Amino acid sequence: MYADLLFAGGPVLTPEGRTATTVAVTGDRITAVGREEVRDLAGPRTEVVELAGRLLLPGFQDAHVHPVPAGLELTQCDLTGTRTADETVAAVRAYADAHPGREWITGGGWSMEAFEGGTPAKELLDAAVPDRPVYLPNRDHHGAWVNSRALERAGITRHTPDPADGRIERDASGEPSGTLQEGAMQLVGRLTPPATPADRLAALLHAQRHLHALGITAWQDALVGDFLGMDDPSAAYVSAARDGSLTARVVGALWWDRERGAEQIPELVEKRAEFTHGRFRAKTVKLMLDGVAETGTAALLEPYLDRCGCVTTNRGTSFLDAAHLPKYVTELDALGFQCHFHALGDRAVRDALDAVAAARAANGPSDTRPHLAHLQVVHPDDVPRFARLGATATIQPLWAAHEPQMDELTMPFLGAERAARQYPFGALLRSGATLAAGSDWPVSSPDPIQGIHVAVNRRTPDARDRPVFLPAERLGLAQALTAYTAGSAYANHLDDSGRVRVGALADLVVLDRDPFAGPAQDIARTRVALTYVGGERVYAADGH
Repeated sequence: MYADLLFAGGPVLTPEGRTATTVAVTGDRITAVGREEVRDLAGPRTEVVELAGRLLLPGFQDAHVHPVPAGLELTQCDLTGTRTADETVAAVRAYADAHPGREWITGGGWSMEAFEGGTPAKELLDAAVPDRPVYLPNRDHHGAWVNSRALERAGITRHTPDPADGRIERDASGEPSGTLQEGAMQLVGRLTPPATPADRLAALLHAQRHLHALGITAWQDALVGDFLGMDDPSAAYVSAARDGSLTARVVGALWWDRERGAEQIPELVEKRAEFTHGRFRAKTVKLMLDGVAETGTAALLEPYLDRCGCVTTNRGTSFLDAAHLPKYVTELDALGFQCHFHALGDRAVRDALDAVAAARAANGPSDTRPHLAHLQVVHPDDVPRFARLGATATIQPLWAAHEPQMDELTMPFLGAERAARQYPFGALLRSGATLAAGSDWPVSSPDPIQGIHVAVNRRTPDARDRPVFLPAERLGLAQALTAYTAGSAYANHLDDSGRVRVGALADLVVLDRDPFAGPAQDIARTRVALTYVGGERVYAADGH
């Protein structure tokens, strides 16, 4: 039997290392892994890909990503990459001028460090767009910048109370200043024009092409549902799964409505059956436990500090009551759901682990594979609990570096002791935890190579002169690659992917070089040359 596809002449990353040089694929599966002897499987119709020293490895998998909102933002006022206030305002003005027929100016992706205190004022937007409402989430999507027209449309005044799960930023006189945090975003976000089903499907397919170009063959969509004005991607996934245009393998994390309790669980069971089709499986539930550290909404065990270094009364925001969380998680686990937790602060991490422990105690061992995403601050006592409980640590490596948002808006408010506990990748791995990896795109770049670079170097690719961020937490290159492949495949319940071995799905990536052959500081220069899903090529850098 001849192979349909043969990769030869380069290093192959297998569970045993880089000892193989040749891989054969028949149908959608890997049928042989070895050295020159595997070339004997090449027949007259076999497509042979000469690696020429380039690395072949399993397809990358993103365990926490939001492709549909990201795809939609790319077609709106996309502020990704703007770094100063002037640059950001100019980009908004240019977009508004180019789209005079838009009732609202929407999009997002601005950087908090571009504005003093991370909270831009409405007057900047008023000057750029005086005639229409503007609603622009920041890059972490936990806050939004709005102009006066938007505040007027929403009826937000100095007398409007803060919602229980958010905050309206105000000036010295008590007037809304133009930034809405967390749940307050919805006061304006709910008024923005919704995307059409066609828009959401187009956004999904656009995002899929982008992710395939980065070597991503599977992902977990971390928010399938309605939340703070974000578009529910479920119909787009089902449509693409049914017509075959969904070429990736996708797990959908059904949104847990934090305004409700256990009464929503039967609805989640119905959605799991309704949405699961083909390459899309809706077998996970997303529970958002807290906010983000730079806005003081990540849930901490001890209070934040203020700008003067004094202890405040703020311990962050818990969106779900820790007293009820174990009951929810236990019931979901008993029904076979995977629980996917948003947990940044050490209190949120502990609450999530306590809930997993309760589920284990009540239900016994299971294969539901709960995972905790983000993990910015983890108390040392909780690091070994991941392995003991079988909870996967899903990391976002790009955030683990010195940059203005970290150095100016986060570390001073955490204090030295907690700041030294941030993103403990190395400690988690040494404790025996399984690491998965994700991007949280559009919060940050979905490029796994960039994330791997930071995981290994604890510096962003453009910051070689900055100090290494907590060097003891660095990962080795093989460890970082494993998190983005086998680790995320484990979190996604895709056990027949994530490794180059006989019988596995032929979800594979060819890089343009072997990053093991160069210095660690050059990892980010690596690019994806070819991407395959089930033996079918879904991306080629040369366009063929």
